Amino acid sequence: MNFTKADLDILARTIYGEGRGELHRFGIASPIAIANVIVNRMKKNFAKTIADVCLAQYQFSCWNKNDVNYDKIKNVTDGDSVFKICREISENVLQEKWPDLTDGCDHYHEKTTKPFWAAYREPKRIFGSHNFYELRRIK
Repeated sequence: MNFTKADLDILARTIYGEGRGELHRFGIASPIAIANVIVNRMKKNFAKTIADVCLAQYQFSCWNKNDVNYDKIKNVTDGDSVFKICREISENVLQEKWPDLTDGCDHYHEKTTKPFWAAYREPKRIFGSHNFYELRRIK
């Protein structure tokens, strides 16, 4: 898979913003699955690059300027041990060293929320506090 340093960095920041709390509570599977969803969206032509998938308007709440995570993801450095793990997850998923734990999922949400698109759908996979869904299949 082709990706740039910017893709790697933005993916790591997205994982950090969306799933850093999962690591200490549930382990590494949920943050890996978040990365899998982002890669699956690129493969399914939601956008042309990993960065474009992550930064698409209103797709990942951590990139919304009014989100409590926005400043955190913009300012985190490799001095943060959790961010280092997120960067490692990004590298391994983008280099396809690790399998897709979601089996093609392209959406997820935190279990305590219920977005409109999840109505009447059962999650395909569950990791930590996130439900994962496959809404679009590759044609």
